[in-house]
Amino acid sequence: MAESTTKQRPLTGWDKPELDLSNAQWQSSSRGLGDVQIAFVEGFIAMRNSARPESPSLIFTPAEWGAFVSGAREGEFDLT
Repeated sequence: MAESTTKQRPLTGWDKPELDLSNAQWQSSSRGLGDVQIAFVEGFIAMRNSARPESPSLIFTPAEWGAFVSGAREGEFDLT
């Protein structure tokens, strides 16, 4: 198999694909609390406001999602 000459670079910001979220299976937290839902679509993680599902969703790469979850667990986003 020939080696690709196209270099892969990380997807960041506006480089992320436009995902079709119309058939996404949105999930709430295990306790059903909170205002966000997530869906796993085409290797990415989408997050939306459950109170306004028509508003734009945030799209994360797996690495970005991991960093976000780690930060949340460590209290990075807690109000002080």
